[in-house]
Amino acid sequence: MVEAPFTIRPFQPGDAQAFARLNRRWIEEHFGIEAEDERVLRAPEETILAPGGHIAIAEMDAEAVGTGALMVPQTDTGQLRRLELVKMATDPRAQGMGIGSAVLDHLIETARRHGAKTIWLETNNKLEAATRLYMRKGFRPLSQDEEHPTPYSRCNLQMVLEL
Repeated sequence: MVEAPFTIRPFQPGDAQAFARLNRRWIEEHFGIEAEDERVLRAPEETILAPGGHIAIAEMDAEAVGTGALMVPQTDTGQLRRLELVKMATDPRAQGMGIGSAVLDHLIETARRHGAKTIWLETNNKLEAATRLYMRKGFRPLSQDEEHPTPYSRCNLQMVLEL
């Protein structure tokens, strides 16, 4: 892993375009944009931040090179028992520098500070590097009887981290 100077900071006004760009790249490359992607990427302030979620931006040389977010599930009763990890992305030019790991660490710590009991995510086992990262951070795959309904046709793996 090559170390490079980068910072992790909360989403700021003006970050929506970078958030969408970083995520559209990997989704389009591997799968194709779905309706739920469009809903979230078009309005992250409304879909993620307003309900109580958090978006992290990794910045290097004044450019957004990575991101990830925690969403409050629509079924949450305000107790923040479960947060959903969504839209993790790193610019290909910045991969291998520990940015994804740092963003994930930031999001896990944010979830703990907010009193969440678990972080849940959906992914696809085709995304091997991401799946390995989640496993290294303590996420475990859900069994079929633990899985939640998903709006994504690409989702074939759900994971959870107990905090």
